[in-house]
Amino acid sequence: MEKFEVSKNMLIESGVLKGEDVLEVRAADAHVLRRVHDADYLSKIYNGHLDLKEQIQLGLPVTPKLYSRSATEVEATRQACYAALQDGVAAVLAGGTHSAFKNHGENYSVFNDIAVAIRDLQVQRPGIKIMVVDTDAHQGDGTNNILHDDPNVFTYSIHVGRNSPSSSDGSMDVETVRYVEGDMYLKQLFTTLAAALDVFSPDLVLWVAGADNHRNDRLGLMRLDLKDFIRRDEVILRAFMRNNIPVAILYGGGYNRQQEYTAKIHRNTVATAVKISKEIPR
Repeated sequence: MEKFEVSKNMLIESGVLKGEDVLEVRAADAHVLRRVHDADYLSKIYNGHLDLKEQIQLGLPVTPKLYSRSATEVEATRQACYAALQDGVAAVLAGGTHSAFKNHGENYSVFNDIAVAIRDLQVQRPGIKIMVVDTDAHQGDGTNNILHDDPNVFTYSIHVGRNSPSSSDGSMDVETVRYVEGDMYLKQLFTTLAAALDVFSPDLVLWVAGADNHRNDRLGLMRLDLKDFIRRDEVILRAFMRNNIPVAILYGGGYNRQQEYTAKIHRNTVATAVKISKEIPR
């Protein structure tokens, strides 16, 4: 959990962001969460009534702050989507909880901020076409499950094969080999993402960046280094921003054996977005 505060401090201390660039938000309203999640599940999280098996599946203990913390993350993603539509790019210094399903959470994902934000956008802007680009090392299984039958949403996920206890087909799922090296991964990513954009033209992209692809990550089972991440971030962001496709950036996972690396990878992604936004004004 430390990565969120550490990455924010890195961004401000390095001058990438000013303090006023980081906006604090309140928790999402319950009716917004109910656009995706079952009322019984929301009640369980709010009242701390998950049993031991459900807590193990979630990967987190139920605490009094879990509901408010998770609902605040959802609100940050929701607002970042509207900010991206207005400004071209925005980032959540958290987010990307892509393994939350309608009625349960998995893999540290309590509420699915991606799906909730999309459902909210669809209420406010009917007909909007949204692409989810998920480069976290794990499949966006909860997101796929919730959004799989929506013709106005395209879910793209590139991940290690069989690296998730659940599996749910998205619009395009790309599996890599375990312990894939950076060059092979980037080639596979860029080729398949280009193919996705050939068949779907989004009005907005939600990008779950992910930091768990690093070679020293405990759970990602990939072998990217920092240079590979920078290359990934630059190509993805330039591709969308040059074509005036708004992008909302979400952190996704990261469980590095050296904790500062996770925060540094997230920091670098936001820094790359800031740099490119100055080169390619909206």
